[in-house]
Amino acid sequence: MTEVRRIIMLSPTKSCTLDPVPTFLVREYVDLLLPYITRMVNSSLQQGRLPDSQKHALVTPLLKKPGLDTSIMANFRPVSNLSFMSKVVEKAVSRQLNEHLSDQGLMPRHQSAYRKHHSTETAMLRVMSDALTAADQRRVMLIGLLDLSAAFDCVDHALLLQRLQRTFGLSGTVLHWLTSFVSGRSQQVAYGGQLSPTQPVLFGVPQGSVLGPLLFVLYTADLSRVVTNHGFTLRQYADDCQVYTSTSVDDATATVGRFSRCLNDVEAWLSLGWLALNPDKTQVLWLWLGSKFQLLIVDIQYVSVLTTSVKIVDTARDLGVVIDSGLTKSDHVTAVCHSA
Repeated sequence: MTEVRRIIMLSPTKSCTLDPVPTFLVREYVDLLLPYITRMVNSSLQQGRLPDSQKHALVTPLLKKPGLDTSIMANFRPVSNLSFMSKVVEKAVSRQLNEHLSDQGLMPRHQSAYRKHHSTETAMLRVMSDALTAADQRRVMLIGLLDLSAAFDCVDHALLLQRLQRTFGLSGTVLHWLTSFVSGRSQQVAYGGQLSPTQPVLFGVPQGSVLGPLLFVLYTADLSRVVTNHGFTLRQYADDCQVYTSTSVDDATATVGRFSRCLNDVEAWLSLGWLALNPDKTQVLWLWLGSKFQLLIVDIQYVSVLTTSVKIVDTARDLGVVIDSGLTKSDHVTAVCHSA
């Protein structure tokens, strides 16, 4: 009961219209309700299933960034509003699953999302550290910021469960519960005060759920092997991927060719799991530190990404940080000052 009480008291007070009782009332009378809530949580875990009543979502379309054109559907992110009780059970499962993965050393090494002592900050620090190390060796870094199309919505449930079993050793009641969690889900879209008809969810993990992002991380864990086989480094934060390597100026042309071949294999691996790389939103930069003459020698302006030729840019936003080719941080400082 102690763990369930902690989960309830640390949960946000916001409620979903699917909840029969507002969350603030559950927290206010937590000690009175705790024995019943704990029994519901334990019953779900022991039986290896999540009740169907807790697998319905109200999906709210939210703009990915302020100021985007609201007439373009691709500018919206579908966020699932779920019942409070489903999130309580999810948090209990998430804690136990994270402990198992950490104790057994199974968490993807190159993934910074949903891991203790990891964040977007640690992900960016590692990339910047590698760029500075390359500069110390008088080398330049080629980095690609990859964009996956609707990644969370394209997860194949059968393949996800297969990977959880084979790669992470999940079985028995645990696997039964996770099977119940991803299957038999339904959703409605809430927009403009109206509700769409109820539709079954055949693919994907809910954005807005507790377990959804963690399951996506495990679903894409083997992507690092594809990148490493080409001699590149992969850093991830959920579906944000950075693929990079350092090279001498003389080998820059050959490195760009290897980069293109690497992305072709990345796309092939993603397509096996119904995921797709979006070349139109993928950005590529050269990073260097020191004399600009060093980079001017690298006369490469375009990189082949799948069937598209992507222009190499001087600045790009990565995990909320504006990085520039010269590693000056001046563009990031300007952006922060503008926001302030």
